[in-house]
Amino acid sequence: MKLPATLGLVVLVALVASGIRPHDRGTWVMEVAPIVIAAPVLVATHRRFPLTGLLCIVIALHALVLIFGGAYTYARVPLGDWIASWLALDRNPYDRIGHFMQGLTPALVAREIFIRTGAVAGRRMRTFLCICVALAVSASYELIEWWAALALGQAAEAFLGTQGDVWDTQADMFAALIGSIVGLALLSGVQDAQIRARQVRPAGSR
Repeated sequence: MKLPATLGLVVLVALVASGIRPHDRGTWVMEVAPIVIAAPVLVATHRRFPLTGLLCIVIALHALVLIFGGAYTYARVPLGDWIASWLALDRNPYDRIGHFMQGLTPALVAREIFIRTGAVAGRRMRTFLCICVALAVSASYELIEWWAALALGQAAEAFLGTQGDVWDTQADMFAALIGSIVGLALLSGVQDAQIRARQVRPAGSR
């Protein structure tokens, strides 16, 4: 119980702080909207379906990435400027970090649900479907960005974060694909161990 509560508090403090004087209020609202939507769902389902510590950490990190992107807009996040300078890039790559997490997080969420509900038994099929879920989430988000561009026109530029890249949509989805693959390759073992530990935990313990 302590880890989810601590992570939730950190995210809440960061969210409130980011909303005090964001670079662009409209962009901030659109960027942090997924957090505002997901947080009540996580709280409501915590007792019935408590997530592993690993997944809680991943979700919190993803939320912080969104929060910083909302506060500064993705093209202005200082971390991205530092990475661009270090790697001699011609654009701020922070949005790629966001889309990397957009692949990693849904893949691990789907994997945990598949395993714990017994919905998908085969390891290879489970991995394939987790990647499919991540790409579906990424594609859905790109559709939202498209609709925002149609509705808001030039005002949506900060939310889109394209920075003049005509291949931004494809690059974002590729970053999500890489995020899902890397997450599954590096963290599946840890997730399996935590799921097993939760399954053998004595009844009534938390």
